[in-house]
Amino acid sequence: MKAMIFNIQRYSLHDGEGIRTVIFFKGCPLTCPWCSNPESQKLEKEIMRRQSLCIGCSSTNCYKCNKDPKDCPTGALERIGKEMTLREVLDEVNKDAVFFDSTGGGVTLSGGEPLLQGEFIVELLKELKKIGIHTAIETTGMGRQDIIIEMSKHIDTVLWDFKIMDKRLAKEVVNQDIDVMKNNFETLIKNSNKVEVIPRIPLIPHYTANIENIQKILDYISKFDLKLVHILPFHQYGSSKYKALGEEYKLKDVKTLDKNEIEEINKFIECKGFKVIIGG
Repeated sequence: MKAMIFNIQRYSLHDGEGIRTVIFFKGCPLTCPWCSNPESQKLEKEIMRRQSLCIGCSSTNCYKCNKDPKDCPTGALERIGKEMTLREVLDEVNKDAVFFDSTGGGVTLSGGEPLLQGEFIVELLKELKKIGIHTAIETTGMGRQDIIIEMSKHIDTVLWDFKIMDKRLAKEVVNQDIDVMKNNFETLIKNSNKVEVIPRIPLIPHYTANIENIQKILDYISKFDLKLVHILPFHQYGSSKYKALGEEYKLKDVKTLDKNEIEEINKFIECKGFKVIIGG
């Protein structure tokens, strides 16, 4: 069994408790224009080209180059995506076991959308559970219900992103079927047992960070007696990756929220009876 992985990030402090190793799975069914990991969207391998290093030595399109990136004379090309076996991923995780033990950390599955490679993540979670490693997943809930049910038996924390709650806009903007997402979320809650479920709201100006959308999210999650919400302010950190992939970044002119705007949203959610953590 193999999965397409595009990064394994060590010493993360923002994707769950303690020091964590984050495994980024390639492939996502959504088309969020604010995505900070555009290299995660396609399931297949692809090329990133760093303009600052490129000397234009080839007449071909670098993004479609069939040569191994190691043959690039300046190191401008990088192939994104690597097929890894379950054993290979576990070997990488085990290198960080000492940090998990000393900080209460563990492994977080991210992406992309990890549920797209659901069979692999279930087997990975089973193995991590056997050796006592805390596990978390960052997900939009877009996967098969049977995978979600099986996943819930072997995971400790689910960080579930709620984006656009209007059915028409969700489909138009991010290609998300809200009914599927809700059904999957309710399936998770029903089968969660001791799983910690944390709703997260990315605060994207003009898309998700309006009070009407946030209110719809809060109305929905309040049905399930969930009291903790993470809010994730918009940033431009991934914008340079779009150019490196030969793609257009559509939110380059969108300003980040200032501290006062974030605090206003924070207070609004708190007034609805939720505890809020900014940044997750």
